[in-house]
Amino acid sequence: MSENKLVSVENQYNNIKSKIYAIRDKQVMLDRDLAELYMVETRVLNQAVKRNMSRFPNDFMFQLTKPEFENWISQIVISNKEKMGLRKMPLAFTEQGVSMLSAVLSSKQAVSVSIKIMNAFVEMRKFLLSNAQIFQRLDKVELKQLKTDENLEKVFELMEQNQIIPKQ
Repeated sequence: MSENKLVSVENQYNNIKSKIYAIRDKQVMLDRDLAELYMVETRVLNQAVKRNMSRFPNDFMFQLTKPEFENWISQIVISNKEKMGLRKMPLAFTEQGVSMLSAVLSSKQAVSVSIKIMNAFVEMRKFLLSNAQIFQRLDKVELKQLKTDENLEKVFELMEQNQIIPKQ
């Protein structure tokens, strides 16, 4: 495979990975992003899902609540134009839901994109697992830092009240 094709494949994975969000402690992709990748309108994707609801149990797909949606909006950069097109809360698809979408849409594009998405989910899961210890250590460091900040805040308050006079 040529270097240009490798770069192109890597860019596709990075593009897909940037559209995987953590919502309800699950890795999910939103209907609008999937529709873009599958090259269909969001309403077409959602209609296909509605016609096949029995294939999408709650652990495959769920609709965002208003607070979840507002939290998602606050985490990403989204223009007012993009917000205006959202009349209802987006659907979120887990890895299994994305896999089921390829069966429901059944186009060559859907199958090809679903394979890339599955690979991106697997890569992200491997990354999270391989770095779990680092994330735990960062959490511990952050907790220690919060404790130190609280203690310093107490010292400063006591100094302001003249209960502690600095020696240096």
